[in-house]
Amino acid sequence: MWTRSEGHEAPFVGYHRDGHALIGRDEELAVLRTALAGHRLVTVTGAAGTGKSRLALAAVSSLPTDPCRTVVRVRWHDGVPVGRRALTARVTRALGATGLSWEPGGTCPRTADRPAPPGGVLLFLDDVDPVHTEGIGLVQTLLMALPTVRVLVTARRSLGLGDETVLRLEPLWYEPGADRARSSPAAELLLSRARARGWRGEPDPTAVTRVCRLLEGVPLALELAAGRLGEWTMEELADHLESGPCRLADPAPLLRRHRTLRTSMGAVHALCEPAARKVWRRLSVFAGTFTEAAAVPLCSGVDLAPHEVPPALATLSATGVLQVHGEAGGVRQHRYRMARAARDFGAERLSAAGEGPVTRDLHAAHVLGTAAVAETLWTTGLQRQALRTVQDEHDDLVALVRRCATGAGHVEEALQAVLHLWFWWVVQERAEEGSAHLHVLLARLPSSSPLAAYGQWLAAWLGATRDPRTAQRLLSLAWPAAVLAGDDALLGRIAHVHGTLAWRRQDAETAVRYYRQAAETTPRGAPGGPPPSVSLAALAVAQAHRTPAAAVRTARRALAQPTCANDAWAAALAHYARAFADHRAGRTGRARHHARRALTELESRLDAPQAHRALRRLLAALEPGATATAPAPQRLRHVPGPRDGASKPPAAATPAQR
Repeated sequence: MWTRSEGHEAPFVGYHRDGHALIGRDEELAVLRTALAGHRLVTVTGAAGTGKSRLALAAVSSLPTDPCRTVVRVRWHDGVPVGRRALTARVTRALGATGLSWEPGGTCPRTADRPAPPGGVLLFLDDVDPVHTEGIGLVQTLLMALPTVRVLVTARRSLGLGDETVLRLEPLWYEPGADRARSSPAAELLLSRARARGWRGEPDPTAVTRVCRLLEGVPLALELAAGRLGEWTMEELADHLESGPCRLADPAPLLRRHRTLRTSMGAVHALCEPAARKVWRRLSVFAGTFTEAAAVPLCSGVDLAPHEVPPALATLSATGVLQVHGEAGGVRQHRYRMARAARDFGAERLSAAGEGPVTRDLHAAHVLGTAAVAETLWTTGLQRQALRTVQDEHDDLVALVRRCATGAGHVEEALQAVLHLWFWWVVQERAEEGSAHLHVLLARLPSSSPLAAYGQWLAAWLGATRDPRTAQRLLSLAWPAAVLAGDDALLGRIAHVHGTLAWRRQDAETAVRYYRQAAETTPRGAPGGPPPSVSLAALAVAQAHRTPAAAVRTARRALAQPTCANDAWAAALAHYARAFADHRAGRTGRARHHARRALTELESRLDAPQAHRALRRLLAALEPGATATAPAPQRLRHVPGPRDGASKPPAAATPAQR
């Protein structure tokens, strides 16, 4: 059997488990064992705290005796000075103890005092980030000079040698299974470590998942969190993590840099070049994903040239500070996202450098510019791209609004961004979220701001059904400003919301009057809100209850609007109105035809779940054998609908029916 001697370099058998078994790494462990059996150089990489050393130790302890009969571990512990050729000297001493040695400056083995092990040697270079550059040349020389030597390396980035097999270790998966019958690997690790420390609480699965999600499944973070469950409940721990930077700590860690997440990030930061450090702290303002095109203008300045940013992004990605989403060089530009612990550390460094205000100004300008681009994409017919753009930048928009709520400024930029994204709140069933953002921003916006009336109109539109009294009050504030400004688009859209409120009161006559006013007042192509075809579609549905023939004509006008050619969402509403009007006029076959056509076009052009459901519901009601009256579209936005079998318009069921 192999034996292990004391110290950091020695022939090594087994590994130090520190009392805990691996959790959630069965697949990675199997892959690593296979790689060690078939390759001479294997590197385990990953971000700080993902458990690279623990996985490698588990693989080494279970190696069969045939490929390697001797394991030599050289670990670079915290606090060890890094001198010139320090790694080479330590490896030379460690290999010499096994009887296998070579001249450090050459490529040929030299004679040792004791015979070399017959089964070869596995050199385990553990945690060699401080001597990464030296390690590249050393490993290459060893593999060329000593054919019986294999090398296993753990580091935050690979060596980059041609015959290197790399296993990238990611954080543990933290979302529960679809049936929620089995907890996630991250949850298993959190609960296992907590119980090992004496915690005997009964965990709430929702709170456990929340903690694991906030810690992004990083094993070190989960183990630090487990140590706090003696003084906090799981819910209190989740609240603490969500309310601010992650301040978890362990008073007696195996490694000093694992005492807190901050010290772990500090160890990575200390090894970065100055340019990478600047990019790191400035990118910490991003709450979600971002592209290289967004990072360059935000990070560059008098002390950092634009061409220095992309190499820094590559370095931070290689060390796990940044996560890469998408394929580099693919059709769609890949995006970066900063890990939670790295973002908290970067924000602290940004504040210490005094660069916070300027960087946040640039971030607010980026969010506003992205929102404006998304609205342009929407109005020019590239609606899938518009929704994807907002989805990519949504986290940063929310972060900007939250900063405004704390009095950090940029209220007008945030409000403009929310107004640009009116289609997002409407089409993606996010009316409540958009309304909440608007109320937060309007409370901090100066009353003299010209944006106030637009914010009041949009907040009233999104909340008309859920809170009609507040919507009425907001419209009464927005209307005088729109009149004084002579803003026909805003006046028309205010009239549309009044039509929705009248429809909710079951006042069909008033709703028809307001919808007609909205359709006639709103200019074609006016940005910042829905086109006139949406008001015409609502007007047609409102008319269908009493004057089906007029409703058919109005629906045709809606479909003839130029905006319907590029606006799949507005076209779906107009088609719905046409189908419903035909049905009320007794043309069930034609109504079925229009509903099917609208559904086909919508499915091929846009992901609009509410309009999709409403059309399917209407189509089901029009099939032979269905009830005589088509049911109301309970979640179709901006187009009123009847109750099942009702002869007059009901109160709208949700904020969706405008």
